[in-house]
Amino acid sequence: MSDEELEEIRRRKMAQLQAEAQQRAAVQEQHEKIEAQKTALLRTILTPEARTRLNSIKMVKPQFAEGIELQLIQLAQSGQLSRMGISIPITDEHLKMILSRAQGKKRDMKIQRI
Repeated sequence: MSDEELEEIRRRKMAQLQAEAQQRAAVQEQHEKIEAQKTALLRTILTPEARTRLNSIKMVKPQFAEGIELQLIQLAQSGQLSRMGISIPITDEHLKMILSRAQGKKRDMKIQRI
């Protein structure tokens, strides 16, 4: 291989890496924008106490909390919260009720000696 061929390969590789970096940056920017919108919606939907509870849950069970956040946004946007008898902003007590419904029944485990 000549020096010119190696230089051309380097240029193509560099261009490819730059394009990939730009694409990752665009995806990251879009993700941050969506998160900011979600946070703004949750600030209007939840009381400060309810937001604190949801943030605490997010530390322990991030996927569960993410699902609850999306569910709350969908319920608020579709008007289903009023049908459930819950007004906006959602209080901590109402959030507890929603969380208990979403979590379902826990199975009781009993350990028996043999």
